[in-house]
Amino acid sequence: MSVLRRPLVVWSVGLFAYLVGVMHRTSFGVAGLDAAARFHASPAILSGFIVLQLLVYAALQVPVGVLLDRFGARTMVVAGALLMAAGQAALALATSLPLAIAARVLVGAGDALTFISVLSVIGAWFPARRVPMLTQLTGLLGQIGQVLSAVPLAALLHGPGWTPAFLSAAALGVVAALAVLAIFRERPDGSAARPDAPTPREVLDGLKKSWSEPGTRLGLWTHTGTQFSGTVFGLLWGVPYLVAGQGVASGTASLMLTLLVAVGIVAGPLFGTFTARHPLRRSNLVMLVIGSNAVIWTIVLLVPPPAPLWLLVVLVVVLALGPPGSMIGFDFARTFNPERRRGTAVGIVNVGGFTASLLVSLAIGLVLSAIGGTGGYTPEAFRVAWTVQYVIWAFALVGVVVARRRARRNMALAGTPVPSLRAALAARRSSRSS
Repeated sequence: MSVLRRPLVVWSVGLFAYLVGVMHRTSFGVAGLDAAARFHASPAILSGFIVLQLLVYAALQVPVGVLLDRFGARTMVVAGALLMAAGQAALALATSLPLAIAARVLVGAGDALTFISVLSVIGAWFPARRVPMLTQLTGLLGQIGQVLSAVPLAALLHGPGWTPAFLSAAALGVVAALAVLAIFRERPDGSAARPDAPTPREVLDGLKKSWSEPGTRLGLWTHTGTQFSGTVFGLLWGVPYLVAGQGVASGTASLMLTLLVAVGIVAGPLFGTFTARHPLRRSNLVMLVIGSNAVIWTIVLLVPPPAPLWLLVVLVVVLALGPPGSMIGFDFARTFNPERRRGTAVGIVNVGGFTASLLVSLAIGLVLSAIGGTGGYTPEAFRVAWTVQYVIWAFALVGVVVARRRARRNMALAGTPVPSLRAALAARRSSRSS
């Protein structure tokens, strides 16, 4: 096998494309206050940038899953990289609000094509036992793109300026597209060809069957409850909150976004190992992540601002558990659906967290504007605004519990009953003692 066709090389190129995509996605997080000044945007309008970007991303997930099954991963990743590069170039040159918003729409569309396409090739290049770990690593190592936003892109933004910063991001997107075009492949040479593209009737039937599978819905609610808080924090409102809402220096705030990524990278392999070894207990880990997010935000919001720096660091560390938690949702989609409709199932799952993220981003902007008007970046306004998260956590937890119960009932009917956690622990203790 050619060096360029080895599994780790192919996966690394896909990972690089996703990493650059995350940089594009999160670039507005470090540029939020600069964008507010450049485009004379209120908090509500500023949140509209990200809301529209996320709306496009979430709305395209199911169509992208269908297109992935039809056209394959390589085509989708190249198209995504070029769309995001075009969006960043347009944003670099934008001086009016409509053009800037259109640029972020392009970024959202390209972003939508990338992640699930990269994930789709892992099963073809690696043995099944390694898929959960590599899924986690793809999601988490890709978040290094947020570090590119928080450090070098922020340095360019505050040095050479807006246009050079975003043109540099666009150039890196073109490099990613060329790398994918040259090296990235869906499956090893000589392996079975990709199945024929489904007919429209088969597409509709696949959508219905994917949605009717409780495991798919379990993945959707998993992604919804675990992903949004850290995404909203890193994508838009984290830096403004830390700087204007807690009095943290802008340099320290950027470092805290880097910490968000670093902790996630450490947690990802641990979560991947757990899900591979204990597939029947994945939902317990999901509920633990959702609960820990809600608890740490409750503590931070109860402390009058400015909160101690150590407490804000703990907040960032706990939020970093959300992205690896959300990867479990894709593992549910993979294990509960046959290969022919996994792209569709993964697309359904990926809708959850990003829909929640856009709703929370918009709600925070509206609350900030309602309380403080165009100057709504105050500690008191932020303190109220972040409480909108509790609605999503409540819905997600109920969804996880209901979908898990139905999935386990179907497993029992198929001959694979799931013992309660107490029974499983008791059985393990008994086996060890004997």
